[in-house]
Amino acid sequence: LVQLVESGGGSVQAGGSLRLSCVESGDTERRYAMGWFRQAPGKEREGVAWISASRLVSEYAASVKGRFTISRDNAKRTLYLQMDSLKPDDTAMYYCAADFSGIWYKPTGGSWGQGTPVTVSA
Repeated sequence: LVQLVESGGGSVQAGGSLRLSCVESGDTERRYAMGWFRQAPGKEREGVAWISASRLVSEYAASVKGRFTISRDNAKRTLYLQMDSLKPDDTAMYYCAADFSGIWYKPTGGSWGQGTPVTVSA
């Protein structure tokens, strides 16, 4: 069982930056692919970015590619999402997840954090 705790959300103006963190605890023997997801009020959850357990492969949603960067420090068991050039459309609750199945942007199962809110004002 994996526990995940996100932090780093907040309120920023358009064009600003935030760095989200997700600390993993629990199963210390395995490494998982991990991802960031978001859900805006009244909208479905969407995949934002994904990174392999080895850190060698990453994927991004088209809407954030070139603005967001996913990374992980396996020694610190921490996942990051650097968000630059933020837009009002990026406003959402952001969640990290691990050990999920299926296509990365349509995951099933897995362990999820409680979320951290991001608000971007125009």
